[in-house]
Amino acid sequence: MSDTIFDLVQGDGPLVISMPHCGTELSPGLADRLTEEALTLRDTDWHIPRLYGFAGGMGATLISARYSRYVVDLNRSSTGESLYPGQATTGLCPDVLFDGTPLYREGRAPDAAEVAQRVEGYWRPYHDALAAELARVKERHGFALLYDAHSIRSHVPRLFDGRLPDLNLGTARGTSADPGLIAGVVAAMERASAAEGLTCVADGRFVGGHITRHFGRPADNVHALQMELTQDSYMDEEAPPFAYRPDRAEKLQRVLAAVLEAFAGWRPAQG
Repeated sequence: MSDTIFDLVQGDGPLVISMPHCGTELSPGLADRLTEEALTLRDTDWHIPRLYGFAGGMGATLISARYSRYVVDLNRSSTGESLYPGQATTGLCPDVLFDGTPLYREGRAPDAAEVAQRVEGYWRPYHDALAAELARVKERHGFALLYDAHSIRSHVPRLFDGRLPDLNLGTARGTSADPGLIAGVVAAMERASAAEGLTCVADGRFVGGHITRHFGRPADNVHALQMELTQDSYMDEEAPPFAYRPDRAEKLQRVLAAVLEAFAGWRPAQG
């Protein structure tokens, strides 16, 4: 099944994988308003659907955005509150790139009315579909597992110091999923990362964005985790065309498979 706003492939398991930042399409007329640097779509979560393509064989439901985060950021609140108060970040309809340079040509940024239109036209359909899929799998299994899949350049000095670990698991500081589930996923991530020579952290610089924090409600049997990957662990991150690197990706995919197996294999306690 596909939609003009997102692509959806339904699975029969309890796992739903959301990919809100992989889109590269722009809304009508937007390209004419962006800077040359912004037109490279540098801040896209490149190749995420390809990287997680194996998950369909695990029975996962896959929902992936078609439109760029430069149209509207699906991992922000619809009212635009900062995810990390006091720290540099980007907004609901960002006006700067991750490095702080302007996204728009002079005087071409959206006003409040246009932001509201983008929320209704792009943000809300994705979130409604994600909520519907979580409700569907919860109805079938009694619980739902949400994995929000992201990636970012390994070095973005405006957002964080130094180099990020290769895998950055976010659990909203332990509140978005069952503690035992989190512990099992973290252990699987650490074992598999060590075996492949990759680095990892839980609740480091990225603890989970709006999707993880909003939908992760363990008391209501919906458990959410976010994974932020360094792009140099599976692709060329520095310059267009931001090519996928199968030689790097295969190693990372083995770790991701271990993480998803631990996540999707968890079951709530009975009684």
